Amino acid sequence: MVRGGSATAGPTLAVVAREAGVSVPTASKVVNGREDVAPETRRRVTEALDRLGYVRRPRFEASKPSRMVDLVVHSLDSSWSGAVLHGVEQAAHDAGLELVVSAGLTRTRGGRPERGWFDKLTARGSAGVLFNLAELSPAQYSWLAQHRIPFVLIDPVLEPPPGVVSVGAANWQGGMTATEHLLALGHERIAVIAGYRRKMCSSARVAGYRSALTAAGIPFRPEYVRYGNFVETAAHGRMHQLLDLPEPPTAVFVCSDRMALGVYEALAERGLRVPDDISVVGFDDLPEARWATPALTTVRQPLSEMASTALHLLVRMMEGEQPESTRTELSTRLVERASTRGCGGPEFG
Repeated sequence: MVRGGSATAGPTLAVVAREAGVSVPTASKVVNGREDVAPETRRRVTEALDRLGYVRRPRFEASKPSRMVDLVVHSLDSSWSGAVLHGVEQAAHDAGLELVVSAGLTRTRGGRPERGWFDKLTARGSAGVLFNLAELSPAQYSWLAQHRIPFVLIDPVLEPPPGVVSVGAANWQGGMTATEHLLALGHERIAVIAGYRRKMCSSARVAGYRSALTAAGIPFRPEYVRYGNFVETAAHGRMHQLLDLPEPPTAVFVCSDRMALGVYEALAERGLRVPDDISVVGFDDLPEARWATPALTTVRQPLSEMASTALHLLVRMMEGEQPESTRTELSTRLVERASTRGCGGPEFG
């Protein structure tokens, strides 16, 4: 965990109020997450807080450690998030912790939680935080360190700063396993549809795909690599692009089950059948993979286990321990279903 800042006293709330041109009570309202503050006033106070490095002191006694932890998720409208929540909730229950879940936080440009949420975190005396798919700024990492709030990242969007604890899946191995499965079936024209280009898991899965091709002596074809944003509509469009190539693929590795559903739709629109005309492999092993027709061969990502592992690491950090490693990766495995078959060399345009 990053340990920035110092234990020395920082600027007082009166200094912050003077810097922002507001009264001390108004500055206090912003610090405590009150809603009855005009947006422009809140902006000025928040900027002054960040500029001066103000550190809010938690309102709970050190002699009575908090048993509350926060989980910050991108949203709760998917089975992906549901699996993460299930893992954290069960682990928190076993540890005797209370859990506060924040989803769809008001965000600044770039998808980062707003400063107001962090102020509420200390106001309620949370003892630690799990961030799932969060992209924190350097200032926010520093803020957490200054407040001495332990935190763990679950499947971080970008490579975390040195010392930050994170839990993820073996994405490189998963990408390699998916591609090796298709190669073993006789496919050579294998495409990949990844998520966000800059996301850690996307680049790792594509790297695994490339490694499998190289090991099999199959030339890498850049036109077979497409990037989306982990939703069905993006994958739907990318699949149409692949089918429009002079030599379209006979198999496609799709870097999420959700995107695989969009691929299924695109293939159906072209009158192509899975797996008779084209084989499809997904990633995640969400319930949707079993419900798809045909059932989707996919790489299982242990989402609930990742979440519970992160909670256990957080508890250790709350107790003053430091994990032996800052990066924990859980293994992935291929789950074979009905969406892949041997390559018969179909030609279609």
